[in-house]
Amino acid sequence: MILWFGKKKKKEEMKTAGAEMASPELSAEGLAAKEAAEAEAAKAAAEKEEIERIVAEANKAWEERQAREAEEAAAEAKRLEEEARRAEEAAAAADAEEAARLAEEAELARKAREERAAQQAKAEAELKLLADRREAERLRAEAEAAARAAMEAEANNPGFVAKLGQGLSRSSSRLTEGLAALGRRKLDDDTLEELEDLLIASDLGAKVAARVATNLSKERFDKEIGEEEIRLALASEISDVLKPREKIVDFSDGTSPRIVLFVGVNGSGKTTTIGKIASKLKEQGAKALLVAGDTFRAAAIEQLTVWGDRAGIPVMSKPTGADAAGLVYEAIEKAKAEDLDLVLIDTAGRLQNKAELMAELEKVVRVIKKLDPTAPHDVILVLDATVGQNALSQVEAFRNTAGVTGLVMTKMDGTAKGGVLVAIAEAYDLPIHFIGIGEKAEDLRPFSAEAFSKALVGVGA
Repeated sequence: MILWFGKKKKKEEMKTAGAEMASPELSAEGLAAKEAAEAEAAKAAAEKEEIERIVAEANKAWEERQAREAEEAAAEAKRLEEEARRAEEAAAAADAEEAARLAEEAELARKAREERAAQQAKAEAELKLLADRREAERLRAEAEAAARAAMEAEANNPGFVAKLGQGLSRSSSRLTEGLAALGRRKLDDDTLEELEDLLIASDLGAKVAARVATNLSKERFDKEIGEEEIRLALASEISDVLKPREKIVDFSDGTSPRIVLFVGVNGSGKTTTIGKIASKLKEQGAKALLVAGDTFRAAAIEQLTVWGDRAGIPVMSKPTGADAAGLVYEAIEKAKAEDLDLVLIDTAGRLQNKAELMAELEKVVRVIKKLDPTAPHDVILVLDATVGQNALSQVEAFRNTAGVTGLVMTKMDGTAKGGVLVAIAEAYDLPIHFIGIGEKAEDLRPFSAEAFSKALVGVGA
């Protein structure tokens, strides 16, 4: 048995022996053939090398193209993936935007519904308010009509008119005597001048006298006219002057408590007037408080207390000499706490030419306004008919100091100067609420222009 590595050794020995053998020498043809063969082999080798180079270059170009295409494919895939991602994001954003838009539209729709509901509720509330206001106005108109009818009935009560006529008898007798002196004659310039002088002397004032004379002359000039005709014409003209000032004061209207301040000079009848008004209000069911703001006179406090006891209305006061403004402040606070309807405030009588006293009145008004900027709701000036033309200066002074809103004329039962009320009505745009012809509560009556005018000139006397 021959081992494999022995064979290999034998083969190597044979190759070595063959290499050592001398190559046989070749002929020229053999050499040429050999050279040709060698050249052919070299050419073939060169061609093979060229082919291998070309193949290698082709393979390299193919590999490079494959790599480039792979890169491009990867880039395209990445681009497509990015586009897909962006598309997804855009779709998500679009969905979110659409969702937001829909949510916004839903919110707008909700707000629109709420706004429509609010507008409808507001419209219904306004309609109800309008209806309530109309009903309140209707009821107020009815109440005012009833009150006016009652006032006219009270003011034109035959007994009251007769008493007023008696009270004004001095004024009316002066007029009547003057008119009788004119006699029945033509209404010429001389007659008109005498008539005008007569009216001025009766305290009606120059403006009213001129107005009456002018109006009479328009239709009756140069015509014969008698005493009764002149009296009727005078009553009509005076009523025309007074009618716009005739006003019922409704103490139940407006803010509660309603704060009413009474002002005037010494002896004008303020305290008595407050007592009479309080009695009337008590009869109508009002819850009132009387304030004795005239702290300078013990008699004024006592007098108001008596009226309060008669009417069953509480009276708030302080010792003589106390601060009136402080008393008023406490009274209003009390009225608010006890839910009262009215606070009727008496003030110290003061002459309109006393600066320090008028300043104190201004202080009272300031204190009232601190508690209620709209107050006092009424400032009633009480005038004494017996002072005649001096009442005009009183109106001017108190109107500037306290803001007078209305007038009461007292003591019509014993004066020849009642005609000054006509001059006041002509000079000032102030309502006239009441006139007084006596000391009793029923002697204070609502002012009636017609009844006063007829009583003043003696018509029906």
